[in-house]
Amino acid sequence: MAAVCACGEYFNVDDTGELCLNPGTMGLRKVVQFNTPGTYKFSKADYPWLARVRVKVQAGGGGSAGAEAAAKQLIARPGASGGGYSESVIEVGALSGVESVVVGAGGAGGAGNNPGAAGGASSFGGTVTAIGGNPGTDGMTSGTSNTTSNGISAPSGGTGQITSGGGAGEGALRMAVRGMSGRGGDSWMGFGGYGRTTSGPGGAPRGRGGGASGAFSADGKRYDGATGGNGIVIVELFG
Repeated sequence: MAAVCACGEYFNVDDTGELCLNPGTMGLRKVVQFNTPGTYKFSKADYPWLARVRVKVQAGGGGSAGAEAAAKQLIARPGASGGGYSESVIEVGALSGVESVVVGAGGAGGAGNNPGAAGGASSFGGTVTAIGGNPGTDGMTSGTSNTTSNGISAPSGGTGQITSGGGAGEGALRMAVRGMSGRGGDSWMGFGGYGRTTSGPGGAPRGRGGGASGAFSADGKRYDGATGGNGIVIVELFG
């Protein structure tokens, strides 16, 4: 009669005589993405083979301010900052039965001469959290004098084994009737909107969590700010 030997590090024989893989030796088996802003639930009971998860949490980017200069005058707005990022590997025994998942939305752009809104925080349970990007400000008044607006500071790191605040939004400047709006801050998973030297609305970011660039008005027309990039939560499941 033939005999088969199996490595005990990776295999076991259960009570029915079936050859089975040992938990925790199968590697990456599934990736679950929470793409749309909102609140969700992650239940580890849905994956009976689960050994650990790697969680990647990206917060939403900030929205930029709008601009509405007087005729023959100029307003340039700074870019909003990118959202923060956090990451952790968590063993299945450290997970709650059901973990709350939050995906932060990108902050709204400001209408007319109004600031943008902050990006929403994203999180997995209470252990992996990322802070949303700061919004673009509306400090520059309409005029033709030489002036600048400060860039927008990045949010601090959240909680997790790896944490990073988003990138800062760039400042804006005006030199008589010329100027430049600020580029939006980058994020771990995205890029900020482009700065502009001609009249137009704020620039949209690319990817996830980037900050919007500032609006630019040099002709008396109203240009609104742009919305920051939405966040995302990615859960990699290892068996």
